[in-house]
Amino acid sequence: MSQDLNRQSNQTISFKDQWGNVLKKLNNEYGNEIFNSWIKNIKIQSQEGEVLYFSVPTRFIRDWITSHYLDKIIFFLNTENPDIKRVKINIDNSLSSSTHQIGNNLESTKQYSLNTSNNDEWPLDERFKFEKFIVGPSNELAFASAKRLSLSEQFEFNPLYLYGGVGLGKTHLLHSIAWKIKENNPDAKVLYLSAERFMFQFIKSLRQKDTMAFKQKFRSLDVFILDDIQFMIGKSSTQEEFFHTFNSLLDLNKKVIISCDRAPSDLKGFDERIKSRLSGGLVADILPASFDLRYSILKKKSEELKSRNNNAIQLNDNILEFLAKTIDSNVRELEGALNKVFTFSNILGKEIDVELTKSVLKDLLRSSNRRITIDEIQNKVSNYYNVKIEDLISVRRIRSFARPRQIAMYLSKKLTTRSLPEIGRKFGGRDHTTVIHAVKKIEQLKSENSKFSEDINLITQIITSS
Repeated sequence: MSQDLNRQSNQTISFKDQWGNVLKKLNNEYGNEIFNSWIKNIKIQSQEGEVLYFSVPTRFIRDWITSHYLDKIIFFLNTENPDIKRVKINIDNSLSSSTHQIGNNLESTKQYSLNTSNNDEWPLDERFKFEKFIVGPSNELAFASAKRLSLSEQFEFNPLYLYGGVGLGKTHLLHSIAWKIKENNPDAKVLYLSAERFMFQFIKSLRQKDTMAFKQKFRSLDVFILDDIQFMIGKSSTQEEFFHTFNSLLDLNKKVIISCDRAPSDLKGFDERIKSRLSGGLVADILPASFDLRYSILKKKSEELKSRNNNAIQLNDNILEFLAKTIDSNVRELEGALNKVFTFSNILGKEIDVELTKSVLKDLLRSSNRRITIDEIQNKVSNYYNVKIEDLISVRRIRSFARPRQIAMYLSKKLTTRSLPEIGRKFGGRDHTTVIHAVKKIEQLKSENSKFSEDINLITQIITSS
């Protein structure tokens, strides 16, 4: 017994040392101002096996850290301790006396997975319900279809296929459907899953020689919700299993809802049978939000921020109008900009004007004017190293392809706002851990080899100046 306690104590001490190293790296990465304002608020609680427990003083701080710094925290944690699988961030308002006074709501734990391979299902997000979805001309068909499906016993159009660009609300609607169906029928077997997770579970069942259990699990559902089906592009065996699962559910009149970043007809590398079945239901697109919709979203989100945070300063309409006019890429970036301006205003304790808003958002506004894509990075890297783009995203591991691939992944992380899973998907459907490894490898080579570092800087200049 004493040996177990000593072992646990040593593990805690060891992790505190590792966390100290992570904090140093984060301070170097973001600078003292950001570190002291946000990251310093993260307090270590404990480590239990694969799970790390942290606490922060408010929900707002947790959400801000998650949106802006979590990828880098995960990266540095993985560098220090590859055995860590999950992080849980708790809200502890007792910490607020020594940190920000923005918000003091005690809230339940929110969990984020570092490696979701051990989780069979993805949890639903409390924020993503129909009541919180702002409707406009660009998304009204998708919203109405999702709402009708969730309220109807039998949906005349099956499957429901939602498609649109990043950050436009597809995932919000998928979660909303699941919440509403479970609310009306708690006994309904509803599963929300990413296409990536579907593939992982299928491969796992093959390795364990337990495909019958896999088939039974999915074919006994009442509602199957699959996010980001484009991840299956080029995965013929996964597509085949999905096709049979898909058909079985449709034959039983079960509800199937699918999201994608493109229309069914544009799914190159997909089985024609699947494309045909996907097109046979209701296909609804979500277009970029209009100015009026963007303004409405900002207005509602601003009011929500004000209500959640006591004594917070309300942003005036001029600021909201400026943000709605300036940031037109997607709703996710729009909300991120709002959060940053709101936080800055409340840290200063005063209202801010448009000119100061421009200063606060200068990096975001600069990137909005010149938005670098992963496709562009892949093209420039392939030209620089005289390899085909197909080789960059292929499974071939020979050095002449692997190194440019790692460089392209590294630059995608540095020069875009895409998440690790999104980058992995653009490189032949690779896992986010592969992207982490690539970034670590390139950073190591840069520090060890000045010529290599110069090459990376040159490629970066080529990409950013074109």
